[in-house]
Amino acid sequence: MNKKYTFEEFVKIIEELRSENGCPWDREQTHESLRSCMMEEAAELLGAIRIYNQTGNAENMQEELGDILLQAVMHSVIAGEEGLFTIEDVISGISEKMIRRHPHVFADKDIEGEKALLQNWEEIKRQEKEGKSWITSPLREIPAELPSLTRGVKVAKKMDKLSQYYDVETGESRVPDYNQLGKLLVETSQKVQQLLGDSNQESEKRKQELSEMVTIMLRFICQLSYRADLQPEQLLYDDIEAIIAQTEEK
Repeated sequence: MNKKYTFEEFVKIIEELRSENGCPWDREQTHESLRSCMMEEAAELLGAIRIYNQTGNAENMQEELGDILLQAVMHSVIAGEEGLFTIEDVISGISEKMIRRHPHVFADKDIEGEKALLQNWEEIKRQEKEGKSWITSPLREIPAELPSLTRGVKVAKKMDKLSQYYDVETGESRVPDYNQLGKLLVETSQKVQQLLGDSNQESEKRKQELSEMVTIMLRFICQLSYRADLQPEQLLYDDIEAIIAQTEEK
């Protein structure tokens, strides 16, 4: 099949699938029913990027990008049927956002240095979010659907910007003492060792105390990752892959 389809033709294909004479499965889909599809397709795209990095073969990445595009167009077509917005509105919106957030490119605004660029970007984002009724608080702006480690780092970053900090040990708000974080991690590790070695303690109580210790360590990881500009989700992913690879080699 050598025909090269245009974007407009692709949109028409999805509209036909949603039509009265289209596909029963596609017709019954909603924004809610497609949530899991988007999550799966995003994960498969990440897998395709990994395969490309490992093999140099981009065929799977091309296919998975198509599946992501399908999700974007499907949601837009459904929204159009509901009188909410169209795919043209989506494209116009993201185009306007990119132009607005890059005044140093599109508006001849003189911004020197990466730090100044990031500060300007954040200020534009802040202005964009003013008056948005669905944002109940700055911290709730961070999607709950993110992987927890990624969300934890973003919460630490947001709280830092708001000058609101939390105690890694208790979760309560307070000014952070980063000199104590390393000491706290050592103390927590020692407590974990004691709990694991205490065979006389009631199993449920020990499990509860271990859960509290692990929570402290996860908070520490999120705070440290933010301060060091690390991506703990990616670090853990890479480490798991390395462990599996080493095991398979044996």
